[in-house]
Amino acid sequence: MTSYEAELVVDRRESAADGVLALTLRHPLGEPLPVWEPGAHIDVLLGPGLERQYSLCGDPADRGVWRIAVLREPDGRGGSAYVHGELREGDKVRVRGPRNHFALEPAPRYRFIAGGIGITPILPMLAAAEAAGAEWTLLYGGRTRGSMAFTDELDAYGDRVTIAPQDETGLLDLGSVLDDVPEGTLVYCCGPGPLLDAVEARCPGGLLHVERFQPKEQETGPDTAFEVELSRSGKTVTVAEGVSVLDAVRSAGVEVLYSCTEGTCGTCETDVLEGTPDHRDSVLTDEEREAGETMMICVSRCRGPRLVLDL
Repeated sequence: MTSYEAELVVDRRESAADGVLALTLRHPLGEPLPVWEPGAHIDVLLGPGLERQYSLCGDPADRGVWRIAVLREPDGRGGSAYVHGELREGDKVRVRGPRNHFALEPAPRYRFIAGGIGITPILPMLAAAEAAGAEWTLLYGGRTRGSMAFTDELDAYGDRVTIAPQDETGLLDLGSVLDDVPEGTLVYCCGPGPLLDAVEARCPGGLLHVERFQPKEQETGPDTAFEVELSRSGKTVTVAEGVSVLDAVRSAGVEVLYSCTEGTCGTCETDVLEGTPDHRDSVLTDEEREAGETMMICVSRCRGPRLVLDL
């Protein structure tokens, strides 16, 4: 898998909300950045062990800059603390991508639901839906009004956007947007796990598209050992109990792109040539899992004794 990778300059740091920092990134020589579409994210390599994924939330037509927004998480693993506390305007950060597992599919109508920092991939989707002449609404929740990013930009859309801070209105009224959804409507949702779980419980899978920042809780089978043949490398490795396919492949000297190691970012997605994957990621749709054409090798395993991967 090929991917753009470069050191970009932090052009601007701006507060997007309480605890949310917006960063604008540009190429140091002014070179145009790769094309992206709403729903895409990039990997930001902040340092050893500090590689994080952030949704692009600017204007896809602007090839000069990329914008991301980072929520400060006091109980996080260090990435957000580094961005908020150490990264300054003029600093350089290495980035990789973009990738998109949350693409906006064409539809005459949309229902968008965002919770907290989950507004970031949704924001450019609204502009795209507007430009396409589609009907759409957004239900956007957060802890407090002050903690909700980009509300000033959303003001331009008028009453199609419902801002619902929890301390003012309570939990999001999902029934107001998910009950009696007209035919042909697609639902896009991004936010914390409990919100996504509640939306998934109400919405048929074929209509719903979600992006998770944390792995989805799911029942899995035993981590039995199996073999993986690497078709391009000519190697066969044994994936032992408790060892990921990713770790086994890398231990065999085959380098692959990876990032989150949690099955949420899609960086390690690999083509499956033979065998049946035991999908344990939070990226693929039910249809993609059933097809079994790709798998996230950082978490997923095998439903039999052998897989053949395009590695």
